[in-house]
Amino acid sequence: MADTSVKIDDTTRDRLKALADGAGMSMKDYLAKVAVEKEHEQALDTATAAFRRVIAAPGILDRFDADFGGLPPAPAHESPRAA
Repeated sequence: MADTSVKIDDTTRDRLKALADGAGMSMKDYLAKVAVEKEHEQALDTATAAFRRVIAAPGILDRFDADFGGLPPAPAHESPRAA
């Protein structure tokens, strides 16, 4: 794949370079990673919105509970104590 350039201001370039350096990556690889992460975020946002629309429909949660037994009971946790 051919490389290209993108015009950004010096401050943004420096911030991206610092983030890439902190991740131990070249800026090219870091930006590719960020693009994939943003695509995943967008897909998750879309799925979340669809899920919220579905569960907002009247009776859906009741039907789910009837079909699958509802949520499991919350585990009883003991409070950790100092020695």
